Amino acid sequence: MTGNAPSLSAALAERFGDAGPVPPQLAANEALKTMAMRGSTRDFDGLAVADELLYALCALALASPTKSDLQQRDIVIVRDRALHNALAALMPGQAWGARAPALLVFCGNNRRQRQLHEWRGRPFANDHLDAFFNAAVDAAIALSAFVAAAALCGLGTCPVSAIRNEAQKVSDLLRLPPHVFPVAGLAVGWPAQPPAIALRLPLAATVHVDSFSDADIAAQIEAYDRRRAKAQPYAGQRFVADFGRTGDYGWSEDKARQYAKPERETFGAFVRARGFRLD
Repeated sequence: MTGNAPSLSAALAERFGDAGPVPPQLAANEALKTMAMRGSTRDFDGLAVADELLYALCALALASPTKSDLQQRDIVIVRDRALHNALAALMPGQAWGARAPALLVFCGNNRRQRQLHEWRGRPFANDHLDAFFNAAVDAAIALSAFVAAAALCGLGTCPVSAIRNEAQKVSDLLRLPPHVFPVAGLAVGWPAQPPAIALRLPLAATVHVDSFSDADIAAQIEAYDRRRAKAQPYAGQRFVADFGRTGDYGWSEDKARQYAKPERETFGAFVRARGFRLD
């Protein structure tokens, strides 16, 4: 990250409003500046991403932490274009997913652990919610590591949670066996233009010391709404027919409207059908 790129402190201040001082030993770290400036990419230049680069990034992603060394995450690289298009068709309203040069699906995998118990003749004594949760978190950690590594290579990425909207159809297309489930898709490609730095809630709202506190959360979100509306206003308002239009449409109103509508109501049934008990 060179040229006109902001300093690490400036990038963090832009993202969070006020991120506080950056230790001098971190200020010149180019990798950290890249992480601070990362944004989701939905506009790709169309150039292919080499298979060997994708495999290397998968290796880096899977080098990330994993709960108790259980390694309950897999990555499906969608190489076949017809399959790519079929998966993208399950995500209406996100046409950029079909245009992405590469598509990956990050999966939680509790199947391998159960296979170990079968092969070794040991009881599987943890058939409850934590079995699903651990695998989902493992996959999410790998996804995050892939995103960070890709940014350091100059690639753009955008996670796609909408792939869970049709989790069973995705599983059928990818031939996922029981106890393996999709956590998120990831569009990957060379960005047509540098992504914007998405503004985040202030660290005072999300970083706690010694104990959780949200005593000032209403004021913090109100201030964040104003800052974000000024710098990155929403192009449109959700569900106007249901909730009307408002002159102070910000992040909190957008998120409240988003989750005022049902999403993925069948996901729990899907997870149980995968063989998980959620007790």
